[in-house]
Amino acid sequence: MNEEETPAFQAPIRYRAIGYVEEVISECGQRQELWVQVNRERRHAVNFLELCPPVAVHNWVILNTTAVELGLGSGGDDFVIEVIGKQLLPQTPPGHIMKLRYTPLQMPVLATAAPESPYHEALLKFESLEDLPVVCAELHSQVAAVAAAAKWETGGSARIGYVMTDSSALPLAVSRLIPDLRSSGLIDFVVTAGQAFGGDYEAVNLYSALAISKVVGKADIVIVAQGPGSVGTATDLDFSGAEQAIALNATISLAGCPIAVVRASGSDPRARHHFLSHHTLTVLGRLTLGSCFVAFPKLTDETSEMFRAMVETHPELERHGLIWIDAEVGLEALIRSGISVTTMGRSIQEDRLFFLSAAAAGLLAGQIATDHRVDLSFDPSHRE
Repeated sequence: MNEEETPAFQAPIRYRAIGYVEEVISECGQRQELWVQVNRERRHAVNFLELCPPVAVHNWVILNTTAVELGLGSGGDDFVIEVIGKQLLPQTPPGHIMKLRYTPLQMPVLATAAPESPYHEALLKFESLEDLPVVCAELHSQVAAVAAAAKWETGGSARIGYVMTDSSALPLAVSRLIPDLRSSGLIDFVVTAGQAFGGDYEAVNLYSALAISKVVGKADIVIVAQGPGSVGTATDLDFSGAEQAIALNATISLAGCPIAVVRASGSDPRARHHFLSHHTLTVLGRLTLGSCFVAFPKLTDETSEMFRAMVETHPELERHGLIWIDAEVGLEALIRSGISVTTMGRSIQEDRLFFLSAAAAGLLAGQIATDHRVDLSFDPSHRE
């Protein structure tokens, strides 16, 4: 079959296309990036190797083109859903727990707590997180600043785990940020929870992911956040980052030390996200059932008083331990790492408040990790 000879195939569903691979742009871990010719149009596509076999130039592939056809910024690529005439090599299933359950792409993984796992017996003995600092973020882009600041605060000694939830992207391989954090030594291991997959350890839910982080990952600090591709509907409750509250509640119920990353921005043009985001107020005011630490960055510019005044006008925050931290050193640690990270297309320089807020939470986690035990009822003002 030559490149101009399209196989006999009729896409049965909207937003499907067939094409041949013109170029394999890159291969990194479980992700291939491709140029695919579809009806003489060159399209960028991604192939996840946990779901489809590796492709080579001139292979024919079936693509899911939904995100591109709808003009979505999030997930704006075509994705390979089948390599025509090529199948994954038969292999013994790693475990019996399925992820992407009851979909055509469901696959078995070795759940870290499953009976067939070498860690099953150790996890049977898990009782609590024993005040383990758990930094609960809303957005994937906050993970980098949290990790860099926490590593700096602990002199690089803290072992930091990242738990990726399933409220947004499901394959870990979607993230370009996590491989950079791993190679820079800012993240030591990854647990993928729920339907998310591809981490060093697989968990059935967020609670077991936290237990795995402590027992198996030997974490000193855990960061919990969704993967790339946050979504929302501009309503109070319908946003994927609301899972931040689930993470805070899970940490509280397992006797960990919950730390909330605030979403704050000096550059977001949307009123609901300018300065202190309504997402943070919803999570901490309506959805989080107990008290937690909330780190705010001290500011030195003309916005400082406005930002502090805005925080102080929200009584729903009063039940939490609000801590103001000089976060510049944490942000500088991220900048020195050379890791490129953006939020809504804005760089660190274009939205310093956003990344300073995440760095503040990372610094606080590092302080708590070195103190070992923290009572949430104490007056946190001495940490300023």
